Amino acid sequence: MTSTGTAGTAATAPPPPGAARLLRPYARGFALVVVLRIIGAVAGLAPLLAVVELGRTLLAPGSADDGHVRDVVIVGAAGLLVRLLFTAASSGVGHLLDTRVQLSLRRQLAARLGRMPIGRLARRRTGELAKLVGEDVSAVHPFIAHTPDELVSAFVVPLVSLGYLFTVDWQLTLITLIPVLLAIALVPLMMTPERLREQKEFDAAMGRISASVVEFVQGIAVVKAFGGSERAHGRFRTAVADFTRSFYRMVRGLAGVAAAMQVALSPPFVLLAVLTGGAYRITDGGLAPADLLPFLLLGLGLTAPVAALGHGFDDLQAARRAVGRIRDVLAEPELPEPARPVTPEGHRVELRDVRFGYEGAAAGREVLRGIDLVLEPGTTTAVVGPSGSGKSTLVQLLTRFHDPTHGSVLLGGVDLREVGSRELYRRVSYVFQDVRLLRASVADNIALAVPHADRDAVVRAARRAGIHDRVSELPRGYDSVIGEDARLSGGEAQRVSIARALLADTPVLVLDEATAFADPQTERAVREALARTREKRTTLVIAHRLETIADADTVVVLRDGEIVERGTTAELLARDGAFAEFWKLHAGATEARATEGEGAR
Repeated sequence: MTSTGTAGTAATAPPPPGAARLLRPYARGFALVVVLRIIGAVAGLAPLLAVVELGRTLLAPGSADDGHVRDVVIVGAAGLLVRLLFTAASSGVGHLLDTRVQLSLRRQLAARLGRMPIGRLARRRTGELAKLVGEDVSAVHPFIAHTPDELVSAFVVPLVSLGYLFTVDWQLTLITLIPVLLAIALVPLMMTPERLREQKEFDAAMGRISASVVEFVQGIAVVKAFGGSERAHGRFRTAVADFTRSFYRMVRGLAGVAAAMQVALSPPFVLLAVLTGGAYRITDGGLAPADLLPFLLLGLGLTAPVAALGHGFDDLQAARRAVGRIRDVLAEPELPEPARPVTPEGHRVELRDVRFGYEGAAAGREVLRGIDLVLEPGTTTAVVGPSGSGKSTLVQLLTRFHDPTHGSVLLGGVDLREVGSRELYRRVSYVFQDVRLLRASVADNIALAVPHADRDAVVRAARRAGIHDRVSELPRGYDSVIGEDARLSGGEAQRVSIARALLADTPVLVLDEATAFADPQTERAVREALARTREKRTTLVIAHRLETIADADTVVVLRDGEIVERGTTAELLARDGAFAEFWKLHAGATEARATEGEGAR
């Protein structure tokens, strides 16, 4: 077996999908929205043209033709009706399409996050991920639901209007275009590298606020207990101050340009340009007074769509940046899957010359160095050592939260990188110290790995984990929903997680201080439950409690990423080395706690 495995899929990230590629499956929907909007926009010009024609007819010398006036009114009213119908249809289809796109993006993000290595995913802040799946996907809404309408209004309506105005008087048409051309000339000033950098800093500052709020809320109990509220509030205030500065810089850079665009597109400025040019043309005899009316009506119509597009510029920029962040996550490398998965034979676990260092760590800094370890079926191996010795990293390699940077981890004689992830997690289960339960019923949380388990099996697992009595006290028992009518303590949530592992009944079980929050009676019950199936399971535990260590067949002592001692509890105590020192420290602490408890009684 090679040290690198033979996984068929590389861990390199594919090129980020562009916005067009992300939205390509919905091209027909976009086309339908645009066609409906074009028909509605063009029909919307009919009432304006009808008013123009009525004005020219009524202002013309002689009596007006009643039939012509009636036809003009009917055409204008019909155009208004068509505009209402097609605009409503365009808006409805656009919002339905937006819902489908947002659902698809969230599903893609959930699928990609689910396939990312857990170690890589853990480096992202909870607030950052919440903002990505929530706010960033929602920021695409203007681009999907409103941009087609705005683009059609900004280009189709002015083009049709210009075509008509050119037939009336081409010189006055050019004068009418002056406000629009001035506004368009200012657009590049809003997209300079400096402006784009300020907008990027603004998004980053917003993300830091979201992350600081989430972290503060999640750690509120610890903050209050240890009097760290000032420091916690200080981090939030720092994030707010950074946001304020970045927001001020962005607004300061855009304010002048935005104000100039608003002035150029404002009705008074447009009317001033049209009336000035019209007066000049009428005075020199090039334009009839009645022909000034279409310029007064349609001239304002030329600027309104461009103004609307300008107002939506910030939303479009936010959508573009949000799509960029979504693309970055969708381009993250997935957990490499083998081209031809191999099924392990048995559940013997072996680590061969394993080395591991986290990405971004200092050059040459390895958390694990040259680990050689064998876990035989039917045995329990306890890993002990000081904080930072690499214990959690070691057990995470067994569940492929990370892949070793050198060496290999084998299950049943097969490198884990050659085992499909579905097969791996049918054979290996992991109970975390820090448990996060789903917002689902207690029964569903226990049966997460075995969704088709019946209620009797769920109850048996809960009894063995010592959580059945507590669940029975909940308003709806096993049907109570976590976070709604079921609020569990840290120890209770941990026991639910242990029940989940017992129900899964995988041949390999990894426990990362799985009973850290449990009381002694519950811990004893859990140890007894695990012991009853011990002969058919390979168990690896990170342990600090002496009772857990004493039950282990093998104890491994880690220090600075290396195994410094291994053997049975009796053997290691007899050596009077690192483990004996660890045992004496913990035994002394246990005795001191017992003495304090007796004194209190």
